[in-house]
Amino acid sequence: MSKNLVIVESPAKAKTIEKFLGNDYHVMSSFGHIRDLAEKGLGIDFENNYEPQYVVSSDKKKLVADLKKASKEAETVWLASDEDREGEAIAWHLFEELKLKKDNTRRIVFHEITKDAILHAIDTPRDIDINLVDAQQARRVLDRIVGFELSPILWRKVRPSLSAGRVQSVAVRLIVEREREINQFVAEAAYRVSAVFTSVDSNGKPVELKSELQQRFNTKAEALAFLELCKNAQFSIDNIITKPAKKSPAPPFTTSTLQQEAARKLGYSVAQTMQVAQRLYEAGKITYMRTDSVNLSDLALGTSKAEIISMAGQKYVHTRKFNTKSKGAQEAHEAIRPSYMNAHTVEGTSQEKKLYELIWKRTIASQMSDAELEKTSIYIQVSGSKHQFVASGEVIVFDGFLKVYMESTDDDTDTVDESLLPQMKNGEKLSPVEIVAQERFSQKPPRYAEASLVRKLEELGIGRPSTYAPTISTIQNRLYVEKGDREPEKRDINVLKLKAGKITDLIKAENTGAEKSKLFPTDIGTVVTDFLTEYFPEILNYNFTADVEKEFDSIADGDIKWRVAIDKFYKKFHPIVEDTMKNSERQVGERILGVDPKSGRQLSVKIGKYGPLAQIGTVEEEEKPVFASLRRDQSIESISLEDALELFKLPRTVGLFEEKEMTVAIGRFGPYIRHDGAFYSLPKTDDPMEITTERSIEIIEDKREVEKNRIIQTLGENSEIQVLNGRFGPYFTCDKINYKIPKGTDPTSLTLEKCRELIAAQPEAANKKKPFGRKAAAAKPEKKAAAKPKAKAKAPAKAKK
Repeated sequence: MSKNLVIVESPAKAKTIEKFLGNDYHVMSSFGHIRDLAEKGLGIDFENNYEPQYVVSSDKKKLVADLKKASKEAETVWLASDEDREGEAIAWHLFEELKLKKDNTRRIVFHEITKDAILHAIDTPRDIDINLVDAQQARRVLDRIVGFELSPILWRKVRPSLSAGRVQSVAVRLIVEREREINQFVAEAAYRVSAVFTSVDSNGKPVELKSELQQRFNTKAEALAFLELCKNAQFSIDNIITKPAKKSPAPPFTTSTLQQEAARKLGYSVAQTMQVAQRLYEAGKITYMRTDSVNLSDLALGTSKAEIISMAGQKYVHTRKFNTKSKGAQEAHEAIRPSYMNAHTVEGTSQEKKLYELIWKRTIASQMSDAELEKTSIYIQVSGSKHQFVASGEVIVFDGFLKVYMESTDDDTDTVDESLLPQMKNGEKLSPVEIVAQERFSQKPPRYAEASLVRKLEELGIGRPSTYAPTISTIQNRLYVEKGDREPEKRDINVLKLKAGKITDLIKAENTGAEKSKLFPTDIGTVVTDFLTEYFPEILNYNFTADVEKEFDSIADGDIKWRVAIDKFYKKFHPIVEDTMKNSERQVGERILGVDPKSGRQLSVKIGKYGPLAQIGTVEEEEKPVFASLRRDQSIESISLEDALELFKLPRTVGLFEEKEMTVAIGRFGPYIRHDGAFYSLPKTDDPMEITTERSIEIIEDKREVEKNRIIQTLGENSEIQVLNGRFGPYFTCDKINYKIPKGTDPTSLTLEKCRELIAAQPEAANKKKPFGRKAAAAKPEKKAAAKPKAKAKAPAKAKK
């Protein structure tokens, strides 16, 4: 056995590090956290000053046994988990669970996986920083308390199986509030006036000048009056202003800016960006990817300078040291950058190559010269009017960092306006070609995309680099938020055009309101947010959540003790929980739309057991209420009375097939066709109100064909095992558990005995549990209320599921 045992979080990281160390070092992976708070009960001992009750997950027991054995045989154990708080906590859990000795245990950290960085870490070990560990423990304990205490209330007061989280609930609130801003927004129209003029330059060559009026008109009458004035007006150049300007490069990437820019330039989701960045880091290609620092090391500054000189020349060099503005910056000591600045590209998947090139360009551009621009504005006088047209142009005199990279924003394109205005002089007369006054409408607030939500959370001080991606994934997995597209809507606009002395008045159609990959709150997300905001305003308060993060920072700095912080929070929070459980009303988000014209009964919408629904009548009436499920694209917040009435036209019979009736309806999972006791989901492109007999038959036959090809074979007397074709290849199922078929195995050759052997070889399939923490997948929402402790501090009240 090797003299030295190095333990890291991931196998990929272990593989890369092992290349840099000699035969005296054996590198093993802990596969993220090896233990977490107990799943049974709350996992916190309230009688013992909030002592966390950690347990090793069942799927990690063999791994822990192997690590224990290897650590006993090694002379020195090196704990090399990541350098952030969670990485420090992983190292501490390993130390505690493996029962390591302080004398022969070393903690090492590095923010890039290069040979120099690894060897330097080996030469400069340190002790485990218990303050960082405590900050992570405080976060874990606080989030568990909030989740376990709020979730049972939601089960009883809103709907079963719901859950709440400290940061996630605030993120959902942001999206709900933005949606309401959009629903309440009323567009205001104004007329924007643009003009095209012609003249002759100094060489006698005709030139064209495009311009825009500095003021917009609020009414059509004002716009028409101005065009009438322009019929006989004289146009001349009143002033020409040319100003030099500079553009400076953006700082190197932090976690949040990388997520935002990868979304804009590459179309990656936040989770996708972090997965790809994790692979690049573990392969030694980039520095640590969870950071809120924009600092670059002296080595990075030197190698960047050398690369810029080699690539573009000395005049493109401008060494900068950026300062981190984030007060709580603590996740790492350097920005995200390439490990080797002379590597412009890397080997890997297409996603890895694109993200790496983005990181390289951003880093190298941050150390390049400013771009030098020249901005020119030509002011055009209209005789008889106080208004002026302005023609603007911008040219690049020296490209500087733009030679490599230009930062994108959420509302512009990734291009620079390089339009060059013609040479003109003051007093020069211009001839109008056409003047157009076009009706424009004010824009509603934009919905959040994943990247813009990350930026907002960062602005508010909510969460940290390690929490952005799991937070956004969690609120979507819990169906509080949906990511989707919206098709554009047609809108008529008025266009007034003055050309050749005549004014034309036209109505044109334009597309508006298109959305792509935006975050929409679901009805249940809206109702839960309203409930929590009413009864737990402090938890949903943006400042409170940000202050909690600052408190975690203080714990990490050693300024306060984590148990004191938890005790202060819990003694204030728990009485509100008990009071809400006793005294709050059940909330279903009911909204009364009006009266059903046929029956004269009240028509309302609300959250039901299986989702949002419309209801005719009330429970107080003698006649039972009638229900209809809302469609996927409808919301209880915005549905109209007319649209709700349409829902009650379902179920409807669309015809006969195989001498049996086909019925279309809307259920828990959306529109479907029912035929001969079987159900067939309608694709999103089919409208249940308009689907024809022919199309219904086509959907049924297509589904039957898919099912027919899905089953490869069945085994056992009672067909206990089914061998199936899946999305990712063949597999077999037994007792509702899926099992893998080894590569190269013909699924048609499987026998009952062979399947049983494969089942025995895959015990993890039967005992599959979600991994712990951010280092693995997002944890499953806890659904068990904790038992009540006997004394000292009160634990969450029991709640029936």
